[in-house]
Amino acid sequence: MKIVLDCERMKYPFTGLNTFCKQLAAAMRQTVDEKDQLSFFVAPKDEGFLGKDQTYIKQHFINKVIPIQIKDLDIWHSTYQLSKYTGGGRNTKKVLTVHDLNYLYEKSTAKDIERYRRKHQRILDRADHIVAISEYVKNDILHHLDVKGKPVSVVHNGFQVIGYPDFNTPTYSPQRPYIFAMGTVVRKKNFHVIPAILKDNDYELIIAGSVSDYAEVIKDEAKKYNVADRVKIIGAVSDEEKYWYLKNMAAFVFPSLAEGFGLPVMEAMYFGKPVFLSTLTSLPEIGGEEAYYFENFDPDYMTDVFEKGMSDFNANQEKRIQIEERARMFSWEKCAQGYYDIYTQLVRS
Repeated sequence: MKIVLDCERMKYPFTGLNTFCKQLAAAMRQTVDEKDQLSFFVAPKDEGFLGKDQTYIKQHFINKVIPIQIKDLDIWHSTYQLSKYTGGGRNTKKVLTVHDLNYLYEKSTAKDIERYRRKHQRILDRADHIVAISEYVKNDILHHLDVKGKPVSVVHNGFQVIGYPDFNTPTYSPQRPYIFAMGTVVRKKNFHVIPAILKDNDYELIIAGSVSDYAEVIKDEAKKYNVADRVKIIGAVSDEEKYWYLKNMAAFVFPSLAEGFGLPVMEAMYFGKPVFLSTLTSLPEIGGEEAYYFENFDPDYMTDVFEKGMSDFNANQEKRIQIEERARMFSWEKCAQGYYDIYTQLVRS
């Protein structure tokens, strides 16, 4: 097979799409048959990200309107649901990964939602096989878009935690046991509900991720509960720092309102620490029975869930093992094999 994996979204560092493209590409390189030709469509700055021995197709702005001409291309895999790029010819099979339909929940007006929905539908129409990263996203697609009889599969994302056991100089060194939260600091992450659970304990809260104006909302909530001195919003962190914070945290809290998958959840569970999630969107599917859940965001209720969850975790010696086993259910190797099976089916059909 001749395959192109669209990794153009890697041009945005410290994002979930960057991680998805980079990790899937690395795993796919190990998965394809030695007779296959695998190429990577990338922004110019990312050429060579997997080594000079790989084949790269450099993105150009004209590609947004003129498909990339690649002779005898079997598979073009768009890894972003709103991608403007495609390539190949009449016989090329198109695979489209859909990470979420967050515009349904984030856009403030019906007009904006409909504009995004139409754009998404146009891209969906050119796909031969649609892949959702969770059952939740698949159900969203089937409910809000017209797949026109095309197959829709679920291939869960993988995750990888690279160890840095000798690293011990994080951006911020906590002064006491801490709760950790991680993700782009925007309203849909719902981080502002977390400070309330600090009011009856001595934990710090550390939030890592690219910061927006929403950080002020979190700080205001911290002041409301007189815990502002224990809430630290530290911005984006390196892989080394992320490893350190996850390894040393007391618990991970992620009350997100909109997640297609929830990669930070898997990274946190890898360390066998207690994980507290919202019951919304894909998070119960990913966290399973091994996570603790907030069914609403009433401050007293959340505090109670957190206290009972920490007590349960500390009293149950098997809990850590169960959490670690849950994390091992997801891998980039499994993810790449899932996509490769779809490529093979399409070419043979």
